[in-house]
Amino acid sequence: MSDKKDKDLPDPDELQKMLQDMFGKLGGASMPFPGFSKDEPETDEGTPDDAPMDIDGADAIFDFNYKPRDIKSYLDRFVIRQDEAKKALSIAVCDHYNHAKYMRGLEQEHGKIPDGIEYQKQNVIVVGPTGVGKTYLIKHIAEMIGVPFVKADATKFSETGYVGGDVDDLVRELVQKADGDVDLAEYGIVYIDEIDKLAGSGGTMGRDVSGRGVQTTLLKLMEETEVAARNPNDMKGQMMAMMDFQNGKESGKDTINTRHILFIVSGAFSGLEKVIKRRLRSGQIGFGAEVVDPNDAELFNEATTQDYIDFGFEAEFIGRLPVRVVCDKLESKDFVNIMKNSEGSLLRQYEREFAAYGIQAKFEDSAIKRIADRAESENTGARALMTVCESILRDFKFELPGTAVSELSIDADLIDQRETVLAKYRELGQRVDVAKAREEADLYCRDFQEKHNLKIHLTDEAVSLLGVEAAQQGRSVLQLSQQKFKDLQFGLKLIQKNTGQGKFELDAEAVEDADKFLSDRVVQSYTDAAEAKQAAQAAQTDQDDSSSGDSPVESS
Repeated sequence: MSDKKDKDLPDPDELQKMLQDMFGKLGGASMPFPGFSKDEPETDEGTPDDAPMDIDGADAIFDFNYKPRDIKSYLDRFVIRQDEAKKALSIAVCDHYNHAKYMRGLEQEHGKIPDGIEYQKQNVIVVGPTGVGKTYLIKHIAEMIGVPFVKADATKFSETGYVGGDVDDLVRELVQKADGDVDLAEYGIVYIDEIDKLAGSGGTMGRDVSGRGVQTTLLKLMEETEVAARNPNDMKGQMMAMMDFQNGKESGKDTINTRHILFIVSGAFSGLEKVIKRRLRSGQIGFGAEVVDPNDAELFNEATTQDYIDFGFEAEFIGRLPVRVVCDKLESKDFVNIMKNSEGSLLRQYEREFAAYGIQAKFEDSAIKRIADRAESENTGARALMTVCESILRDFKFELPGTAVSELSIDADLIDQRETVLAKYRELGQRVDVAKAREEADLYCRDFQEKHNLKIHLTDEAVSLLGVEAAQQGRSVLQLSQQKFKDLQFGLKLIQKNTGQGKFELDAEAVEDADKFLSDRVVQSYTDAAEAKQAAQAAQTDQDDSSSGDSPVESS
């Protein structure tokens, strides 16, 4: 009975093929299935004999020697303004990774972390309107210190047991960003945007599943917990884990510790200013009390833990975010600074896009000021710069490429009188660059002679007409000549045969109607050939007559 069962089981190669076929339908056909290939000799540790040792990864954390001033100076290159936010983030990041470096050193020295060392993680909450650079700040910090970085929106998650994303997947994604290095992933940064959307609204129960429930789930992650390296709901991952177990293969660490993972959350927190105002006003009741009504940006700096709780966050959740950072709303002068001085300036992007069409675009200061003013009125932060620039320059991008325009000056007049300026550039685009047109026309003539052994020459008037037509069609003179005179050699060879002519001149008539020009010249060549023949025959007759008339004189 046992033998029959063994015969019914597929061998490892067949099983691997079956699994690959099955997972291929699920979108994972390219994923290898370790433990089944006969072509991978392994050592007792389960790795190929000649596999190189990985000496990087988390050990690079020991090279962390940045100071808060270093990190802020680096951020200044990419993010304009937000000085207080940069300071707070720089200090929090340095404190976090200096402690992680210290703890890792103790663990390697003693084999475990000594008892009695307490440390409250400096997880961060960033408050600020959209487009002020919140994500940009965190991303560049992660790039600078060389740790994996994961960003997600809080709205895509739900409480465990409900339809939606699993917050534990954020930690697993760090491993992917670290190329499978779990040790390095345990020192990564998880950034969750739109965290304000998880806040409950007073006594409303409708947000509990995707709001308060997710807050509770995040609590454990932000403090310290072990996250399974493979999602228990991921069939593919669990099948691979089962195969590793059956083959006695080590699959690496089964869990990811979140002790040294830095969590940073952010949101616009629209409505929090009302909570703060209500608290401030309630404390001003009485004779002689000053009425304090600061701007919303200033109000966010006055926020207390209780304000966040009244806004809808669980006390335990907001308590895990001890570092509070407020980003200021950007103004017109900030947009000017962003466009002129930021390394990621949008203007450089537009200059490259026009340069791809052979057009040198230059933004004048007057245009930069206009763009900044319009961006401020959009109320979407730095993202508004793209919206404004695209609406201003869209028609220029569409109509100028392929024309004679090689320079575009973007100034206040272009923005204020866009249609008038565009019309001028349209007219300029139809003008002919005579020198360039002549150069391309001569190139066509040389190429024609090499291919067909016929000399041709385009007159200045013909070149001018070709240049205008080429500009209108968005093509080069060379391309237009090749298309317009594609059958020229056949007619010219007939003319050469009929008349012996070796050089031909193409004038304006040839450009305006090449077929008629060639047809007329071929017909004329036959006429000329016939007339030449008749003339030759007449001359021969005259010569014969003259010769016969002289004979009697000679005979006498």
